[in-house]
Amino acid sequence: MSTREEQIREQRLESLKRIREKGIDPYPSKGKRTHLCIEVKNNYKSLQGKKVSVVGRIMTDRNMGKIAFFTIKDVSGTLQIVFRQDNLGKEKQKDLKIFDTGDFIEVSGTVMKTKVGEVSVDVKNFRLLAKSLMPLPDKFSGLKDEELKLRKRYLDILSNDDVRDMIVKRSRFWQAMREFMLKEGFMEVETPVLETTAGGADARPFVTHHNALDMDVYLRISAGELWQKRLMVAGLEKTFEIGRIFRNEGMSFEHLQDYTQMEFYWAYADYNDGMKTVEKLYKYLAKTIFGTYKFQIGDHKVDLGKKWEIYSYPKIIKEVTGINISDTNITEIKDKLKKLNIKYDTKGFNLIRGIDTLWKHCRKKISGPGFLIDIPVEMEPLAKRKTEDQNFVQRFQVLLAGSEMGKGYSELNDPIDQAERFASQQKMRDAGDEEAQMFDKDFIEALEIGMPPTCGFGISERLFSYLLNKPSRETQIFPLMRPDKVKETKIK
Repeated sequence: MSTREEQIREQRLESLKRIREKGIDPYPSKGKRTHLCIEVKNNYKSLQGKKVSVVGRIMTDRNMGKIAFFTIKDVSGTLQIVFRQDNLGKEKQKDLKIFDTGDFIEVSGTVMKTKVGEVSVDVKNFRLLAKSLMPLPDKFSGLKDEELKLRKRYLDILSNDDVRDMIVKRSRFWQAMREFMLKEGFMEVETPVLETTAGGADARPFVTHHNALDMDVYLRISAGELWQKRLMVAGLEKTFEIGRIFRNEGMSFEHLQDYTQMEFYWAYADYNDGMKTVEKLYKYLAKTIFGTYKFQIGDHKVDLGKKWEIYSYPKIIKEVTGINISDTNITEIKDKLKKLNIKYDTKGFNLIRGIDTLWKHCRKKISGPGFLIDIPVEMEPLAKRKTEDQNFVQRFQVLLAGSEMGKGYSELNDPIDQAERFASQQKMRDAGDEEAQMFDKDFIEALEIGMPPTCGFGISERLFSYLLNKPSRETQIFPLMRPDKVKETKIK
């Protein structure tokens, strides 16, 4: 807190004391409102001369004694309110001194236009709803420090309409996602966030302790993949879940540790059906939320409305790096990574991680939109093998602006094959690969009951941030931040 802020806070604390001494409750339980600010503005003709009650935060105030002009802001926008001594009386006009910018107030009065033609409320009565003790960001300079913007997100939203609009758009994005899935006949479900086995993805989980059961559990790394497939076993044929997932991994432009994801599972469908539905979904989201199919994402120009391409994983790696992934070894992969100056995590490094690291380099120049197919079976323990080539699986990934933007596949429903792949993944995990999947005995038992042919797909909020052309962290409402060390020191 700056010296200026400390001074303002002290002044407002004194003002708060005087307010209480006058018998005024500075924090009443409720505010009365008949209209939003924008409704008063948009309906001036029908409201002119009529009484309304509005509420909001004081954004600006100009008190000239016998007349004062305030601007208040509610969720819909801003509105000017006018205090005149002729209406309020001398003593009540003086009471305006208790107000500061940032305070929440309730006013009632008649709708009018000022001499300069601005729609306003001519105030007859007013009431303090909440006293602000700290100043708002300067309306001209606002918040400049990027870390402060994320740490004090509420101030950034309050002072920056673009951020506020982004949050509204984010809400509509997931609402549109839900609407699409329901229209397609899918049922929304909820599955556990705490798991005894972290499954459904290749990722490092967060671990916590369950005190009541006295055992360690994992925060889920997928939106209930193995649980939703249990629902397929149970006879539910089309399910989806929108929920939070957690991955204890690095941070980057496109990676977060906790974020929202949608996953669907569709009985009697395969990955070809999934690709058709996913293309429809992405186009629906783009048109519904953004009003266009065309986007500028980093250096990529993307048109979701054009024909979606099909990309082959081994073919692209061969074209870009010269490596034949079906006939390579870890030494050749390491040499190529070194030649390309690609850094990688050596802990738990193996041939599969090496090939995938090469792929992440290759994908950067692919604008898409399209689907990536022909993934080696070793890289996807939960997908069916391709009928024509058992070395690859029926998996597809959306490629967009050099990144992967959703993944799905024909789900493996052969319990023997699944058990063997889990065992292979567990060996990789035991050798140090913390992203390899765990052996889930309970899931194997469920598969042995029998699961129909199923297509599954998952999409995260990364798509939303990419379509906005912003880092994923900036498009979260309250991104995770390290504690403020200065405040930590003061508390201690």
